[in-house]
Amino acid sequence: MPETAPKSLHVAVTGASGFVGTPLLARLLERGHRVTALSRSGTSRASDGRVRWTSYDPMDAASYAKAFDGVDAVIHLAGHGVFDGRWNDERMALIRSSRVEATRALVGGLKQMAKRPAALVSASAVGYYGPRHPAEDLTEAAAPGNDFLAEVCVGWESEALMAEALGVRVTLPRIGIVLGRGGGAMASMVPPFKMFVGGPVGLTGSQPFPWIHLADLVALLVEMAENPAYKGAVNAVSPGIVNNKAFSQALGRALHRPAFLPTPAFALRIVLGKVAQILTSGQRALPRAALANGFTYAYPDVDGALADLVGEPEAAPAVA
Repeated sequence: MPETAPKSLHVAVTGASGFVGTPLLARLLERGHRVTALSRSGTSRASDGRVRWTSYDPMDAASYAKAFDGVDAVIHLAGHGVFDGRWNDERMALIRSSRVEATRALVGGLKQMAKRPAALVSASAVGYYGPRHPAEDLTEAAAPGNDFLAEVCVGWESEALMAEALGVRVTLPRIGIVLGRGGGAMASMVPPFKMFVGGPVGLTGSQPFPWIHLADLVALLVEMAENPAYKGAVNAVSPGIVNNKAFSQALGRALHRPAFLPTPAFALRIVLGKVAQILTSGQRALPRAALANGFTYAYPDVDGALADLVGEPEAAPAVA
């Protein structure tokens, strides 16, 4: 059956020029929505005139209130990258403030508005759960962890949920490891395999690998904005759960390369510092809420996702 056309919305997106934000804008336009993209400069080299780019200060409530004027829904993705360098006190403070304090400012902007957006989709991460036992199933009702990223996620979500008191529907996608072309985790994972030195992280690779294809994440974020049934936490991960070893083997198959050289955890800690914990531990997060709301994954299994992502892109037709 053909996909039902959605009601046209005016959607604002923060973090709009990033790895997830760029295809998200395209998906929103494809669905017939009007889009306002927020950036510090107010412009984007990717703009083609169909997206209204507006400048904002992510720490200023009034800036959000102005940018959100006339908007029906907000998708909030902005935040400093956790893999942008070794963690020190300064970088960890930036990771926290760009999520917790910026989201506090966003909700402060909503308070200033006479007519507020109906929905706020505010990104979070599976890091909310912290390091867990590999066999522990984690639904959206599971308790948070107590490491740095878990504490950031708890604060991040708590600030977003303040918007509920303003009559705004809040959805919290706890995003897993996003697999897509041209960036994200794939950019760092593929090269070692192509050089025949790929393999699992850790000596056993038994830690869960909560992944999601970029196309599925984008579709899920748009559905959260469109569908009032989505509310509260939603594990934005694939239902095709694998551990790190199984994922590495699948990536090796897709690239026609072996996957037998493990990367010891201590070596990652030497190279990456505290951020290595993200790769050496994992969360067996289950997408219970997404499945309960009828979301259909285009790439539910890891082999299909990787076949799509590491194959050669289709060539443009030759011009006579």
